[in-house]
Amino acid sequence: MDQSGSTVLVTGGSGYIAGFLIRQLLAAGWTVHTTVRSLSRENELRPQLGGTAGTLRFFAADLNDDAGWDDAAAGCSHVAHVASPFPLGIPKDADELVRPAREGALRALRAAKRAGAVRFVQTSSFAAVGYGHGRNAYSGSHTFTERDWTNLEDPGLAPYIRSKTVAERTAREWVAAEGEGMEFVTVNPVAVLGPVASADISTSIEIVRQLLTGAIPALPDVGFGVVDVRDVADLHVRALTVPGLSGERFLASGPFLTFAEIAAVLKRELGHEARKVPTRRLPDWIVRTGALFSPSLKQIAGELGKVRAASSDHARHRVGWTMHPAEQTVVDTARSLIDRGIVKV
Repeated sequence: MDQSGSTVLVTGGSGYIAGFLIRQLLAAGWTVHTTVRSLSRENELRPQLGGTAGTLRFFAADLNDDAGWDDAAAGCSHVAHVASPFPLGIPKDADELVRPAREGALRALRAAKRAGAVRFVQTSSFAAVGYGHGRNAYSGSHTFTERDWTNLEDPGLAPYIRSKTVAERTAREWVAAEGEGMEFVTVNPVAVLGPVASADISTSIEIVRQLLTGAIPALPDVGFGVVDVRDVADLHVRALTVPGLSGERFLASGPFLTFAEIAAVLKRELGHEARKVPTRRLPDWIVRTGALFSPSLKQIAGELGKVRAASSDHARHRVGWTMHPAEQTVVDTARSLIDRGIVKV
């Protein structure tokens, strides 16, 4: 469906996925509103995002505050709610992530409804799909799909995982109760890699950076599904424009790659530039011992040996979505970090 000339709100304009989405929408002829926590970011972001003062407008709005949301949504027929807290560290209180994720989604939904928006796309996550299912689900024999939901009854869920699950469930409940006339869709990506636009990198990209710099000295037996940021943005565009998607949920996932597999790609494709990438394996017992003293290692220890495989067949068949090869995504991530001077080689 051609939506050129329409106006869309993309929340969290300083974010990684949002940046690529905004550029794709502008290229397709949309007028874009975007939110940032402070308008002081506009001068920095506008050269990265493109557009003109007429086609890209910035609005100050915070997930934790009501101010600014109605102004941002005014005149928008579509909303892509991409903004969500995603810290590098692990907060002591899960509510530090759960509350802004949940309340921010509700603020964006209410503003969209008041503005008369007809389609609302929420960036959820595989975090809302593939956790808390018991060890047997992660043996490699089970493939997660859109029908799966993370089990909120699991007391061991990390705060980020809990926040994404609560935010999506809350949004779906609100739409069912109060969202009549507004179509609702979620996109649920795994770990998002790909080229970077600035030194303000996401948590997923940080893993590749640490491998390149040798900050990760040895490779634990853990991994994650990989998807390209360019493809995630494209799936959002399709979710915004393809007719008849109300209630849909789209997993965005390429293959599950271990740290060792990612390291091997970097070594093979980058040669000397990947000389600091480790090759040694980190024994499980060392991770488990360290987990007794380190919250971050405790999180890694819980992932040892687990395979979280996910299928994107529904997105391929329903909206014609395609993906970059995962190895190309890994290499493009690393090359971008080097070319921008974020990693010195």
